Order: sequence, then structure tokens, then C-alpha cells
Amino acid sequence: MSLDAHKRDFSSNARLPGISALAVVIGALSTLAAFVLLSLIHLFTNLFFYGSFSFADHSPALNTLGAWVVLIPVAGGLIVGMMARYGSEKIRGHGIPEAIEAILFGKSRMSPKVALLKPLSSGIVIGSGGPFGAEGPIIMTGGALGSLLAQCFKVTAAERKTLLVAGAAAGMTAVFGTPVAAVLLAVELLLFEWRPRSFLPVALACAVAGFARALFFGTGPLFPLQTAEPSAISLISCVVAGLLSGVLASGLSTALYKVEDLFARLPLHWMWWPALGGLVVGIGGFVEPRALGVGYDVIGDLLHQNIALQLAVALLIVKAVMWVIALGSGTSGGVLAPLLMLGAGLGTVLSHVLPGNEPALWPLVCMAATLGATLGAPLTAIVFAFGLTHDANALLPLLAATLVAHGFSTVVMKRSIMTEKIARRGYHIYREYGIDPLERHYVDEVMSRTVEAIDANVTVRDALDTYFGARQKRRAYPVIRNEAVLGVIDRAALERVRETAANATANTSAAHDAPRDIVADPLDMRIGDLLLDTPVVALQHETCRLIATRLAVHGLERLPVVADRKSLRLTGIVSRSDLIKPSLGYFEEEHKRERFRYIGFGPNTARRPVAAMQKDTHN
Repeated sequence: MSLDAHKRDFSSNARLPGISALAVVIGALSTLAAFVLLSLIHLFTNLFFYGSFSFADHSPALNTLGAWVVLIPVAGGLIVGMMARYGSEKIRGHGIPEAIEAILFGKSRMSPKVALLKPLSSGIVIGSGGPFGAEGPIIMTGGALGSLLAQCFKVTAAERKTLLVAGAAAGMTAVFGTPVAAVLLAVELLLFEWRPRSFLPVALACAVAGFARALFFGTGPLFPLQTAEPSAISLISCVVAGLLSGVLASGLSTALYKVEDLFARLPLHWMWWPALGGLVVGIGGFVEPRALGVGYDVIGDLLHQNIALQLAVALLIVKAVMWVIALGSGTSGGVLAPLLMLGAGLGTVLSHVLPGNEPALWPLVCMAATLGATLGAPLTAIVFAFGLTHDANALLPLLAATLVAHGFSTVVMKRSIMTEKIARRGYHIYREYGIDPLERHYVDEVMSRTVEAIDANVTVRDALDTYFGARQKRRAYPVIRNEAVLGVIDRAALERVRETAANATANTSAAHDAPRDIVADPLDMRIGDLLLDTPVVALQHETCRLIATRLAVHGLERLPVVADRKSLRLTGIVSRSDLIKPSLGYFEEEHKRERFRYIGFGPNTARRPVAAMQKDTHN
């Protein structure tokens, strides 16, 4: 076996099969929860707008209530405000920021109240005309189901996070039928890591939900579409569409939190805010009825160019105002469906002026670009748009426009619409992924192989004189007996023995009747007798990250490196200063600028590379 046989592309995890089995169950439960949520939306839509107890899918835009429609969203907002105050405040908002907060700052623990009240409150809000989608609530509900199931088993916080995210992503899959996009959403927005231990269970839960949704929602894309293959001129149009979508996303995010700030200044308890937001929704619904509710039918009409330009502009304006004010009021609802509608509305407007392809392409492109820029999840948005339409010809324009929009939003916005809410609660989230240098390197790459050890039979007195005297070379030394490590000893530990000896001598001198010869001198103790606990050691095949964690947990500065835990044969020592070495390479990669050029191009002159190096010391 070679020395590098222990090195792997990914860390091994014997618990992965068990966690994956739980993820399968969570995928099925989240699909059922999605069916319940959509059924509740249909039920409350029929109750509020048509006065009938029915689970049939009816659009609130077809109501015949006239001006009385203004009061329906107010009633829904009032009910949900009371549910949030007297039930659980966690049901407020659009779901994804709350899931992120539970993952990063709550050890992925969610309460049964959330699993019960979130779909109920969202069904009431959306059913009463709220301009929201079902995806945010189902992400929160599915996440709560995953967390609750995980809490029934003895798992780590990291494993509980995996199961929470598995439930959230499976719920999104069940609603939209986009399992791959749901997995990417988990990777880009929820997991905060790229590891098989978390990625595989989440993907498995999404696959289960993708198959299971056929029992409730049928098969096929939600918005089937087929556009022509893009032409070369389409690239310019994609850049324009991406920039304008980025502007729309940034404007919506800024407006949302400005509205939240305005609500926070009101001299009213937040319980009443959803009712005020509902009043704006009601007025907007009276002006433009198709802006009420989820609006999947409207999105389909926008994608298929079934809505005239003037109506598309009106929908864009009214829906944006309703959505921003209602969500800013702290009610319960999702953001994906409204963003899809607003982006598609922008694309419908641009389709009359952008060259390079058929007009039906641009609502789809702007829909994905707006979503990707708002969420800060471009890959999710691209695959999501494809999953909704199955339009393979649109993939290249989707890629170009969405990445342009994402680039624009990362330049002009500090945070996305998801993380801004969490930042306002005092938590900062850094979303860039990178391989930790300490994860890429192993102990045998940084450890010191030349080690001076102290024999366990050496006395404390001799150790102080020989190893910790005026010519002391090391801050601490490993102690061995028959080549096996007993632990590490430093000056502080031996000085404590010296102090004990001094105190014992003083006490003996004070007791004149105590014979001095019966008092043993602590300085004559053997070093090995001081190390009675099981030694904390490092193995050569362990990562530097694991060793850094072990040093932190035990409050140590160095660890002896042993061949194996059975023999404990000393092979080296690793210290905190050794763990800095991988970071030096990372620093050079990130901050040292180099330029290579060739000089001397004459016929008799050899081409020699000369490096002009400029070092950037800003870190």
C-alpha cells in the first residue's frame, strides 16, 4: 500500500446509507405536504371568493364580488396576523430565509408548530388573494418535516441540516416538478457545502418527490414551451435582457426592505400589518384581478404571448406593488411564483423590441434571469426555467441572460433578497463556496518528522534541568514509554509540580513535629506518572482541518503524530504553526499577481520566459 492510499476525493461517511434512507421517507412526506398545501390554497380560494367548500382549482380573478373583493385579502391578513402572534412568529415571511436561519444559527431544529401552521397560514393568505407562490411555504414546511423526523433519531446537527434541506428541496420538487433545480437550490442557497454526505440524501429525496408527485399532480412540464434555436444576434439581446432583469431584481429587493422599514415605524403591533398589506392587495385585485393569487395561469399566458402589451405592463406594475407591500407587511407567502410572473412580464414588454429570436423566448429568459438575480442562485434559475418548460432551445439564451443578471446584482447589491432579512436580525452570511486549504492537506504533509521525545522514566527534576532549562529548544515534548506515546508535557505542567514541591517543603518546615524524611519529593516523580489520561494524538492520514478542530476542542497547541491508535508509535509532531502552511499557498494563489512575457525575439536569440511579479499584500 502506498503512503497516499488514505487520500480520497471525498471524505468517507459510514452513516450515509442511514441518512439516505431517512431522506427517502422525507421525500415522500414532503410530496404529501405539497399536495395538502395546494389543496388548502384551492379550498380557501373557493371559500373566500366563491363561498363554496371545494378543492377545485379556480382562479380568484374570475370572482364576481365587485368592490367587495378589496376586503377579502384584508380578512386573510388579519387571520394570519393573529395566527403568527398567538401561534408561532416563525410563520411570517416567505420561508426560505427562515429555513436558512434555522440551518445556520438554530442547529436545524424546527418546531411542530411551524410544520402545522405554515401551510395553513399560507393557504389562507394565498387563498384570500395574496400575490404569492406556494414554493416558499412548502420549502419551510418540508424543511420542518425533515427537521422533526431527524429530531426523532440520534443524529448530528450536520445530519439534521441535511434532512431539513432534503425536505425543503423535495417540497419544491413536488410543487414544480423540477427535481434537478431543487437540488441546485439546495446547493446554492441552503446546504452551504458541496459534499456527498449532504448532496446525495437531498438529491435522493428530490428524486423520490419527483416520482411521487405523479400520483397527485400528473407528469409533464408545468408550462410546456418550444422556441426556435437562437441566432447569433440573440447574444446582444440576452445581454440587454439580463441587465434589465438585474435592474428589476435589485429594484424589487430594495423596495421590499424599504417597505419593511416603513411598516416597522407604524405605531401598531406587527399582528395588524398583514391586514394593512391585504388592503393594498385588495385594491390591486380590484384594479387588475389577474394579479391576485399564485397566478400560474398568468405565467403560462405570458410565456405563450397570450397577453397584450398594455395588459402585461399593467400586470407588471400592479403585481409588483401588491407583492412588495404584502410581503413587506410580514405575511406568509413565497417569492418564486411572483418573481416568475414579474420577470415574464418584463420579457413580454421586451419581446416587442429585442431582435434575434421569436418573441416567445424573452418572457422565459427574463423570468429566469430575474429569479436568478433576486435569489443569488443563477444555476437554479437556469435549470428551473428548463424544468418548467422543457425548452432545450432556450438553454443558451437562459445561460447568457441569467449570468449577466446575476453579475449585475452581485455588483450593485451587498446581499440577496434572502440573506438581507437574516442580516437585519444580526447574522451575516457569506455565500461563496471554496475548498478549505486545511481540508486539502493532510498531517503527513505539514508535520515535523524529526522529534525529540522524553522517556517516561525521566524525573521531573531532570526534565526541568535538561529539557526546560536555559537551553530549551521546544515549548513541549512528547513523552514515550517503549516507543508508545503517553502524551505531551510542557513547562507549565512541570512548574506546577515544582510549586507543589515548594508548598510541601514549607508545610513540613512549619510542622516541627513531622519528620522530614517521610515526605516524598514531588520533583522525584517520573514524567510518565503525570500522564494518566488517554493521549490525544493525530494520525498521518487525517486532514489538517480535523487536527485544527481537535486542537481547539482540547485547548492544545500541538499533537504527537502516531503510526496507529493501537501501537501509538511516535512518527512526528504537528503544531498550530504547522497548520498555517496550507494557508500560505492559498495566499499566494489569491494575492500574488504574476505576468509572464517573452523577450528577445531576434533570429539568434533564444526565447526566454521572464516573469514580472507583483505581490498584492492586501488580504
